[in-house]
Amino acid sequence: MEVKPGFKQTDVGVIPEDWITATLESAVGSGGLVRGPFGGALKKDIFVDRGYKVYEQRNAIYESVEKGDYFIDSTKFRELERFRVKPGDFIVSCSGTIGCIYQIPSSAPEGVINQALLKISLNQEKVSGRFFLAIFRSASFQERIKENSHGGAMQNLVGMQVFRRTQFQLPPTRSEQEAIAEALSDADTLIESVEQLLAKKRHLRRGAMQNLLTGKKRLPGFSGEWEVKPLGNLFNFSGGFSASRDQLSSDGHCYLHYGDIHTSTKFFVDVRSEYQDIPKLNIPLNKVSSASLLDDGDVVFVDASEDDEGTSKHVVIINPDRIPFISGLHTIVAKSKTNALEHQYRRYCFQTTAVKAQFRFFAVGTKVSGISKTNIVKITLPVPSVPEQTAIAAILSDMDAEIAALEEKLAKGRQIKKGMMQELLTGRIRLT
Repeated sequence: MEVKPGFKQTDVGVIPEDWITATLESAVGSGGLVRGPFGGALKKDIFVDRGYKVYEQRNAIYESVEKGDYFIDSTKFRELERFRVKPGDFIVSCSGTIGCIYQIPSSAPEGVINQALLKISLNQEKVSGRFFLAIFRSASFQERIKENSHGGAMQNLVGMQVFRRTQFQLPPTRSEQEAIAEALSDADTLIESVEQLLAKKRHLRRGAMQNLLTGKKRLPGFSGEWEVKPLGNLFNFSGGFSASRDQLSSDGHCYLHYGDIHTSTKFFVDVRSEYQDIPKLNIPLNKVSSASLLDDGDVVFVDASEDDEGTSKHVVIINPDRIPFISGLHTIVAKSKTNALEHQYRRYCFQTTAVKAQFRFFAVGTKVSGISKTNIVKITLPVPSVPEQTAIAAILSDMDAEIAALEEKLAKGRQIKKGMMQELLTGRIRLT
């Protein structure tokens, strides 16, 4: 590959000629690189109610001082001086979920690292801590970490001598390192502001759903009692057509796999707009029961879940074009008996705390639980008039649209930051 003028080829890729490559060992200060104690050195029988904090792997994974609640006394703290961490040090997860890094904040308590953690005490005169954090979290550096790991399902970093020699690129001056870190920090600030606003909007939506869908809060112009109806009075229930994931491809008729309901963040499937992304099953339609073919307004529930929350997972089908759509294995298809439930309202009415609790109550099984066609008919639903349903659904739909716009903005912000990291951390764009 041809290297542009002003750049050079190194073990970490193409970087500017005046940048250097450093090893982790050359970047550390006093305290260096220290792996947590092996052999269960910090056992629960030495922990006390209060004292010096024991930092654990979850502190690095969740980037939080608050995670974990183990402490040791002053005697053990002195004995474990080698494993001591102080504000400004970095801790890295090095077993299982490897490569997560967290910098101990200035307000954090002193402590020691436990097993499955690595401490890095950086020489801050040589390397900016914020720049180091950005480099460590970059995709290229994380890839080099994975190359220095071993094991199957439980990955572990290899010996410390190998890890010490892991290389990274470094601008020649600390001021340039800080400028890069500041630009990335500004991007993080924008992303965090969108994340906070998105969390607030989701919280407001949850509150609005619980109030509007239960009648605790009524919209202007509506009054009167709601009817409470069992689902058996509202729907006819049937099963889906069984096919394995291996049988699905990009050819044939649209097929709704129960796993795709579980992983979806939406509560509806718009067949027309999502057609290209929906898995297909290549099978003649005359082999599929009409009860398993999904029409506009049908509701599809899963009948198997590995957790309680999943027992009520469902999607509403938007299919006015009557595109052939087969409901699959481990699904329960609900087709309307009446016009008592407005189509858009169906996207929301099964999401209340009370309805989810009924699904959990009727679920059977241990490791895998689920609702049966026999029990789902017993679940009850408060049903307002259709005009009130329409008004409620319109409000919740507007909130959903606002949330979707924020999610798109967040995804774009993260993509922009990813591009910034690729340009700034390789010197393709210089800030000074």
